Amino acid sequence: MSFKRSERVSELLRHEISQLVQQIKDPRLGFVTITEVTIGRDLSDAKVFYSVFGSEEEKKVAAEILASTVHSMRKILGRKLESLRKVPALTFVYDKSPERAQRVSALLEQLSKERDDAAQTE
Repeated sequence: MSFKRSERVSELLRHEISQLVQQIKDPRLGFVTITEVTIGRDLSDAKVFYSVFGSEEEKKVAAEILASTVHSMRKILGRKLESLRKVPALTFVYDKSPERAQRVSALLEQLSKERDDAAQTE
């Protein structure tokens, strides 16, 4: 099974950025998970998808903190990842898929309960 270079770089960046996010000392930063990194074909831009466990205010604060750390993260990644000629420009994007998955799960559970209730009344 062969992987494209961009896929390998994406996974490497996801791993390294996850570790860097855990090292952020700001106490306002809640529980942040890096869910995925997508990288352009030319490896110059990367979208870093993340999720935050918390309220809307905590999500907003997390977005601000992550955006403010982009420069220092790129600098650290440049030193750590010598195999990359140039570290891609990082853009943090909130990942809504965990919330969507939870919503779909809740709807399926509700449908199942309604089906069971309907079957019991027959």
